[in-house]
Amino acid sequence: MATKRILLVEDNCDDEELTLMAFEQSEFHFEIEVVRDGAEALDYLFRTSIYAQRQPNDNPALILLDLNLPKVGGLEVLRRLRAQEETRLLPVVILTTSKDEQDLINSYNFGCNSYVCKPVDYQQFLLATRQLGLYWLSLNELPPQ
Repeated sequence: MATKRILLVEDNCDDEELTLMAFEQSEFHFEIEVVRDGAEALDYLFRTSIYAQRQPNDNPALILLDLNLPKVGGLEVLRRLRAQEETRLLPVVILTTSKDEQDLINSYNFGCNSYVCKPVDYQQFLLATRQLGLYWLSLNELPPQ
């Protein structure tokens, strides 16, 4: 069975490190690719620029997408993903500090699968990460690529 991959789209190095540590402490086996802005996320997902050699059937099982990103914002990344047949069905969880109601509404309008506010407390963050891993990488059935 192939190792499942998570694409973490996160520009804050502290949040990135926290997320990676939390997933490392979970019992799930997967790879995590990190990109640090919306433009790089699009390059990765559409296999352009430095990601041009990435195989078409090598999509992540889950995308954890921050909203406030440099170059291309998270909502625009989500909109572009949903506009293309090859990425339309990829699971996208918005993982953000924003509790803004309009961000929540816009995220669902653009097709996110889930919206999670990053807990400030590390133990709560660890629990949330484990639950994300359990659901999206173990319980959830993905469509065939």
